[in-house]
Amino acid sequence: MRVARVHLLPMASPDDVAGLLAANEAGDIRPEGVIAVIGKTEGNGCVNDFTRAFAAHAVADALAPHRKDGPPVLVMSGGTEGALSPHMLVIEQREELAAAGPALAVGAVQTVALGWQNLGRMAQVHQVATGVRQAMVDAGISRAGDVHFVQVKCPLLTAARMAGCADPVTQDALKSMSLSRAASALGVALALGEVTADQISDAAIGTDTGLWSGRASTSAGVELDGHEIVVLGMAEGWGGPLAIDHAVMADQIDIDPVRACLERLGLGTPGQLSPAQQGRMVALLAKAEAGRSGHLRGRRHTMLDDSDISATRHARAFVGGALAGIVGHAQIYVSGGAEHQGPDGGGPVAVIARREGM
Repeated sequence: MRVARVHLLPMASPDDVAGLLAANEAGDIRPEGVIAVIGKTEGNGCVNDFTRAFAAHAVADALAPHRKDGPPVLVMSGGTEGALSPHMLVIEQREELAAAGPALAVGAVQTVALGWQNLGRMAQVHQVATGVRQAMVDAGISRAGDVHFVQVKCPLLTAARMAGCADPVTQDALKSMSLSRAASALGVALALGEVTADQISDAAIGTDTGLWSGRASTSAGVELDGHEIVVLGMAEGWGGPLAIDHAVMADQIDIDPVRACLERLGLGTPGQLSPAQQGRMVALLAKAEAGRSGHLRGRRHTMLDDSDISATRHARAFVGGALAGIVGHAQIYVSGGAEHQGPDGGGPVAVIARREGM
């Protein structure tokens, strides 16, 4: 049966694929079976963060000699502020003898190019929703409730792209990142039944904070013109030791839902995870958002007022610290900009863990 394997590999630089090459040489990773690579790179996470494209090209080049069908889905998220540690998650599928599931199931899809006039609008919502449904089929997940995390890499508008577009949604490249993330997140929500089509409109994208997905994680980048979509869930037909669960943080310090998620995966502890428990936690993926009120539990913060550093960078560092305090290390995936991804100021979190005794 199908077995998902997830490898967490540290990165010494955006183009560092030494760990990937070593794992391939040792037979720990079979490049032909890699479905997706999700990485955190050390750029600024903004429009001009080319560490994402640099890392994606390096990974694609490293895998190319061993693959016939081109690169897998590549999702590189920029920004490792604070103590967040650059790394990549290599997700592969194998056919093996294994204990029957349900177990971690993975599906991935690359969409066609999104016309620039569609970015931040309903056409993008529907394209992502269709892609998510296709990725669910690829993963063998039939019920939306069995999906625990959907990672989307979406495009953004540059000055050149806006100049070549008759009716761009915005003339602000940085704002286009927000609108693209927002539309993509609503596409996930629509595919998973968290919102209905009649609730969404062009006007609601990026503005109606009451519409959100508890399982969407979207990241915008200049390095693509379509969408890279990875669906992670639990399904029969998959075996092996890995399981996934998720939680939703109501704000940036709402760690109790994350503790409850860890406990459901057999990693419950009153303090930080022990070294043994850390060894069983394969990956933690989260969204981070400053929130629009300018306050956190009634107390003013200055993340939205800083003209030197984007609020998304502050949020990544802050949430990264809160989550690292639970799990005992900072080699975790925290993506900034959580428009329609969890409630305003909060965000979804997913944990992949090795089940006890397996």
